[in-house]
Amino acid sequence: MAWRDGKASISRLLLFMASIILGIAAVVSIQLFSENLKQNIKNQSKALMGADFIIDSRQLPSSKVQAIIDSLNVAASEVNFVSMAAFPKNEGTKLVKVRAIEGNFPFYGVLDTEPVSAAQNYQELGGALVDATLMLQFNLKPGDSIKLGKLTFPILGALKSVPGSTAVSASVAPPVLIPFRFIDKTELLQLGSRKEYQYFFVAPETMDLEALDKKIDPILDDENADLDTHTSTSQRLGRRYDNVGKFLNLAAFIALLLGCVGIASSVHIYIKEKLKNVAVLKCIGATRKQSFFIYLIQIAGIGLVGGILGSVIGTGLQYAFPYILQGFLPFDVQISISAQPLIMGITLGILMSVLFALLPLLGTWYVSPLEVLRGTDEDLVKPRKARLFTLAAILLFVFLFSFWLLKNALFGLFFTVGILVTFSIMAGVASVCMQLIKKYFPSNWGFTERQSLLNLFRPNNQTMVLILAIGLGTFLISTLYFTKDILLAKTSIENNAESANIILMDVQTEQKEAVVNTVVPKGLEIIDNIPIVTMRMHKIKDKLVNDIRKDTTLRMNRWILNHEFRVTYRDSLLDSEELIAGTWTESIVQGEPIKISISDNIAEDANLAIGDSVVFNVQGVLMETIIGSIRKVDWGRMQLNFSVVFPTGVLENAPQFNVLTTHVPNEAVSADLQRDLVQKFPNISVLDLRQVYSIIEDILSKISWIINFMAFFSILTGIIVLIGSVRNSKYQRIKESVLLRTLGAKSKQIVRITALEYVYLGLLGSLVGIVLSLISSQLLATLLFKESFMPSVIPFLIFLPGITVLVLIIGLSNIRTVLKSPPLEVLRKEV
Repeated sequence: MAWRDGKASISRLLLFMASIILGIAAVVSIQLFSENLKQNIKNQSKALMGADFIIDSRQLPSSKVQAIIDSLNVAASEVNFVSMAAFPKNEGTKLVKVRAIEGNFPFYGVLDTEPVSAAQNYQELGGALVDATLMLQFNLKPGDSIKLGKLTFPILGALKSVPGSTAVSASVAPPVLIPFRFIDKTELLQLGSRKEYQYFFVAPETMDLEALDKKIDPILDDENADLDTHTSTSQRLGRRYDNVGKFLNLAAFIALLLGCVGIASSVHIYIKEKLKNVAVLKCIGATRKQSFFIYLIQIAGIGLVGGILGSVIGTGLQYAFPYILQGFLPFDVQISISAQPLIMGITLGILMSVLFALLPLLGTWYVSPLEVLRGTDEDLVKPRKARLFTLAAILLFVFLFSFWLLKNALFGLFFTVGILVTFSIMAGVASVCMQLIKKYFPSNWGFTERQSLLNLFRPNNQTMVLILAIGLGTFLISTLYFTKDILLAKTSIENNAESANIILMDVQTEQKEAVVNTVVPKGLEIIDNIPIVTMRMHKIKDKLVNDIRKDTTLRMNRWILNHEFRVTYRDSLLDSEELIAGTWTESIVQGEPIKISISDNIAEDANLAIGDSVVFNVQGVLMETIIGSIRKVDWGRMQLNFSVVFPTGVLENAPQFNVLTTHVPNEAVSADLQRDLVQKFPNISVLDLRQVYSIIEDILSKISWIINFMAFFSILTGIIVLIGSVRNSKYQRIKESVLLRTLGAKSKQIVRITALEYVYLGLLGSLVGIVLSLISSQLLATLLFKESFMPSVIPFLIFLPGITVLVLIIGLSNIRTVLKSPPLEVLRKEV
C-alpha cells in the first residue's frame, strides 16, 4: 500500500528527498576526506619531517645535548634563520628563510627541484636552491645569483617543495637552501639572531621512538632543547586538521538540519492532504498502526534513497577537498573510499527523515475519520505528550551526533543549544511578524497588496520554514563576511606617518648610528628605537626552573620554562598596553629591588602575582627581580609588543641589539630603503608590514572561501527547501487562483499577489539573517576578538536584494502552471 500510494506522489516525495541529499553529501564527503587525511598524515609522517626524529634547539647545543646527539649518530643537520636576500640581476630584495644544511637531508621524501639534478648537486657545487614562487616573482632563472650576507651564491635550481616547510610559512619567508659550510662566511648570525639548530636522525628498525621520546626529551628540556619524532609530529598535525574537520562537519550538519526542517514542513502539507485517504482507510477497517506505517515507510524509503544518493555524491565530492585546502596542506592527499562514512550517510538519511517527519506523521495516528470527512480537520487532536517526546528525540539526536563529531559533550551541548536558539529566534520572528500583520493590517492598501500579506498566514502557509531556510543561509554568509572584516581590521595598518610599517630587526649596537644615517636622509623618520636583551628564567618564586621541570604536580605552562625572552626597557606604557594590577615603575631606584612589568598571559601561565620574585639569567649573569605590575597587551596590533618590560637604569649595559621602525609612503621608497640596507648591513632583516598584511588578507580570503564553500551547502539546501515549498503549495495556489479568477481577478493581479508575497518572504528572511549576524558578530568582536565592530553595508546592499530576487524567481517558477489550470477541474475536485 505504501508503494502504491507513493507512486502516485512520486514527484513530491523526490522533492522531500532532495532536501536532505546535499546535507548528507557534505557530511559524508568531509568524513571520508578526514579519514583519508589522517591516513595520509600517518603514512607520510616521515616524508613530512624528512627523518625519523629531530633534536632542535634555539642555541648551540650544550655539552650534554651534544653528547646525546653524538650517541644517537646524527645523519644530517641544519641551522635556519630569517634574513634578507638580494638579487643582483634586478637589485631586488626579499625576506627569506635561510636553511643551511649539512648531510644528505632529506632521508624520506624528496627535495622537489627544477631541474631535478639541482637537489643532488647543490651541496657539492656550493650553490643555492631558491623557492620557485620567489624566482617567478623576481624573474630569476637557474644561473642567476642570490646574495646572502657577505656571500653571493649561484642559483642552481627552483625549490618546489622541501620537508619541514608549509605554504603559509613560505608565503611570509620563502625558503632558500645553501650548504652549511658557508654559513660563517655570510656573517649573518649575530647577537639576537633568531636561529634554530636542527639535527636529523634515521632510526634503526628495532628502535622504539615512543620510549626514546619519554627517556630523552625530559633531559633535553632541561638543556633548552627538544626532541620530535615523526609519530608525535604527525599526531600534532592530525589534531590540527581534525579541528578543521570538526568545523566543516558542523557546517555540513547545519545544512542537513535545514533540509530536515524542509522535510518536516513539506510532510506536514503532504499528510494534511492525505488525511481523507487515511479516514477512508480507517472506515474500511485499517488500523491506526497500518495507516501510520504506510506513510512512515514512504518517508523511511525516501530517507534511504536520499542517504544512498547523498553518500554517492559525497564520495565524488571528497575529491574536491584537496584543491579547496591546497594552500594549507603540506602534502598531496591520496584519496581512498572506506565503508564507515557511507554507512553513516545512509543511516543519517533514514534517521533524520523519520525523526523530523514524525511530528506531522502523528496526525495519521490520531485522525478521526468523521471529523475529516465532515471537513473539520482543523480541530484535530494534537497529542501533547507524543509531540514533546518527538521533539526531545530530535534534540537528543542532534546532541549525540554533534558530540560524536566534536568528541566533547560540553561543546556538543553548546552547539545544540546554539542551533535551538538560532532556529527559535528565526521562528519567533516569523511568528511575531505574522501576528503584527494581523494586528496592524493595512486595510487601506490596494487589493493585491492586502491579498499578498494575507497569504503569509493563510491555511497551509509555509512562512515559518521559508524564513528559516532564507534566514539561516543569509545568517551564515553575513556572519562570515562581518567576521572577516573584524579580523582584517585587527591586523590593519594605519596609513599615516606616525604609524610604523617597516621594522628593521637585529640592528647591532655598533650599527645603530649608521642605520639611522641611512634612513633619515631619505626623508624618513625613526619612529621607534627599541633595545632588546635576551634572557631566560632561572628561578621562579625561589624555585629553580630545572627543579620545576621535574615537578609533575605543579600547574604551570611548560613553555615558560624553556622560552628565551626578548626583553626591553622603557619608562612608559604603549597605546597597546593597559595596566591591570600593580604600579608602573619608570626607572630603577637605588637600594630598592628591580620591579618589572609582565603581560597578563605570562602571569597566568607562570602563576605569578604582584610581589612574586623571578630570577633571570641574562646571558650568564643572574638578575633578581620582583613583579611590580601586570599589563594587558593587545597582541593583535601590528607593532612590537613585549611580555616582560624592565624599568630604565638596569639593562643599558647588557649585551643587546636594537629594532628600529619607520614609515614609508609607498612601495618604491620601501624597495629603495631595503636595497640600501641590505647592501650596507646584510645581517639586518627588514619586515614590511604591508606585505605581512597582504599575506594575512590572502590567508583569511582562503579560509573564508573554504567556509563559503561549506555555507554553499546550507544555501543550496535552503533553495531546494524553497523550491519544495513552492511545489508542495502548488495545488493550494491553484485553488486560490481559481477562486480569485472566479471572483473576477485578472492574471496580472494574481502574478502580482504571488510576487509581492515572495518579496515579503525574501526581505523578511534575509533581513532576519543579517540582523542576527550583526548581533553574533558584535558578540564575537567584543568577547572573543576584543575589538570594536563597524559593520559593512555590503550585506545590506548586495545580500538583501540579491537573496530577495532569488526567492522571487523561485516563487514565480510555477506561476504559469497555476494560471493555466482550468477552474472547472479544480472545483470538481472540491465537490
